[in-house]
Amino acid sequence: MIQRFTYGAVVETNAVVEPVKADGGVPAFGTVTSGSPFSWNYMMRPDDIVYGLGENMRGMNKRGFRYVSWCSDQSNQNETTESLYGAHNFMLVAGERTFGVFFDTASKITFDAGWTAPDTLSVAGSGTGVDFYVITADGAAPSALTGIVRQFRELIGQSYIPPRWAFGFQQSRWGYRTEKDVREVVRKFRDAGIPLDAVCLDIDYMQDYEDFTVDETKFPDMKQLAEDLKAEGVHLVPIIDAGVKVQKGYSVYEEGTEHNYFCAKKDGSAYTAGVWPGRSHFPDFLNPDVRSWFGAKYGNLTSLGIEGFWNDMNEPAMFYSEESLAETFRKIKTFEGKNLDINSFFEFTSLAGSTFNRPDDYERFYDRVQMKDGSTALLRHDYVHNIYGAHMTRAAGEGLRKLSPDKRMLLYSRASCIGAHRYGGIWTGDNTSWWGHLKQEVQMMSALNMCGFLYCGADIGGFGADTSRDLVLRWTEFGVFTPLMRNHSAWNTRRQEFYQYDHIEDFRSVMNLRYALIPFIYSEFVKSALTGSMYFRPLSFDYQSDERARRVEDELLLGESLLIAPVYEQNAVGRYVYLPEDMIQVTWADGKAVQQNVVRGDHYVNVPLNAVVFFVKHGRLVPLCAPALSSDKLDTTNFTFLGDGESYDLYEDDGYTRDVKLEGNIRKLTK
Repeated sequence: MIQRFTYGAVVETNAVVEPVKADGGVPAFGTVTSGSPFSWNYMMRPDDIVYGLGENMRGMNKRGFRYVSWCSDQSNQNETTESLYGAHNFMLVAGERTFGVFFDTASKITFDAGWTAPDTLSVAGSGTGVDFYVITADGAAPSALTGIVRQFRELIGQSYIPPRWAFGFQQSRWGYRTEKDVREVVRKFRDAGIPLDAVCLDIDYMQDYEDFTVDETKFPDMKQLAEDLKAEGVHLVPIIDAGVKVQKGYSVYEEGTEHNYFCAKKDGSAYTAGVWPGRSHFPDFLNPDVRSWFGAKYGNLTSLGIEGFWNDMNEPAMFYSEESLAETFRKIKTFEGKNLDINSFFEFTSLAGSTFNRPDDYERFYDRVQMKDGSTALLRHDYVHNIYGAHMTRAAGEGLRKLSPDKRMLLYSRASCIGAHRYGGIWTGDNTSWWGHLKQEVQMMSALNMCGFLYCGADIGGFGADTSRDLVLRWTEFGVFTPLMRNHSAWNTRRQEFYQYDHIEDFRSVMNLRYALIPFIYSEFVKSALTGSMYFRPLSFDYQSDERARRVEDELLLGESLLIAPVYEQNAVGRYVYLPEDMIQVTWADGKAVQQNVVRGDHYVNVPLNAVVFFVKHGRLVPLCAPALSSDKLDTTNFTFLGDGESYDLYEDDGYTRDVKLEGNIRKLTK
């Protein structure tokens, strides 16, 4: 059952697709202590677990910390980080009383999950109003947790389904500066016999960092390049940023200025802030006319044969504003000639970075928004900040559907809120080459699935800092199972393409497992998207009465069959694994799978650096096809199988058709 309670003037966020009539009573769980601004408190039991909040730090159980939904360009993530790139305001309280809550708001909202008071879950809104949803189990699902998530997913609508090639491997780096660089990457993957389906282009391909342009000096014939690579089974996936360069003669800037499509200051003039190209304007994506205009611009690149994009810097990220830059220069000048002591020196050194994504800069401009009551309003950007990036994804998704009405396009984004999951996937932003960030991804995946984001993954190997061979290999071994599988790194870091390392056969073996599993992964993904189930789940979702399973923080259930327990510690040659039932252990190494029965309970499992170990439920069958160098070369007429089940219902289609449905697309596979 779902109840909705409305507090204050609510902005239309586009999160909900199934309207729920507002309830005139009071919520069954917790207490709303104030409606303006919104505030809700719930007294937790000692054994309650708090799941959800999508993209966030810490473990699967969010209890014991404070989280702030505020889409943030946050490259320096650590355990104290309160905000990341997404605003995913759905939580599950699991315990004696199990229920879900969703806070539909465009504004910043804070979740205090026992941080201030250990037994109190407090949620506090700001700015605009809140539609507060309370979801309780309906009894139809295998467990209360899965039933609540299924109802929530029905409320917010079907998750985005990319083309099948998007489940192949993507190689990316900020620093593939020329056509020659790209061709060399593809050649080296092919020479090494390692599968590859896409090369991502960062800002280097653009003309002067202008969206929807190509630097023809570095990429003289992008259309031919895309055609040549596609013949090898490789797609180009360019980046698009939110900031539009202020530059006379640049058509996107000129058109946006002519039609007042950019976010404006209070006096009506376009707001200016610095991003990659320097001074930039920001399209007002909350305006449907602006979305239509910007979405059509993707045609500049689809006309060159491009079939996938990643949207970036769309929190929006800002290096500086005219105002904050001027203020900083004034302050710096006051230190000239002074004796800088311990206090003044650190104040001085902090000034250079003080213009980066400043809260007061987000208060300097406005967006025109639709309210839930049907009216429109001009609101200060900080009130609606959390839905900005999602509406860029919406603009792209709607634009690409018009440009390609019959054929799915790949689209994923950095900033997001619930609702964007219907238009594209996400990657989890600028992580670092730390073992802790590998573990963070493991713990984040199920929470993202709860919020509708099924097509997701992190930058394998880490985006920032110098990585190591073992970290890249272990991360790739987990990436085998994530729908979005991309290796990405910054220009000033150690190169981390697989062919950069010794014993390349280890990477080849792991990647061959991924490609052997693609039909299964695609099948489980589409079933999850169409039925509102979760591709990744914590163990407790299937074993709710198993207290040991409820406390596992570093294992995941995948689809109907698998349990995965990644290795995420340096120099580890194994790990402890808890199995909530008897299972079949699969060890993949040197291109071969070895299976053995393992009984329920705790086990220390050997996992050599070059091996992938996972587990299959009894009575299930997992198909493997012969690996290939790209997903379009996979032979799905012949399979071998893992597990001891009798059959598997394989979902398969042409990999492109937009009208995705289970009926007529299930093939029963038997041993």
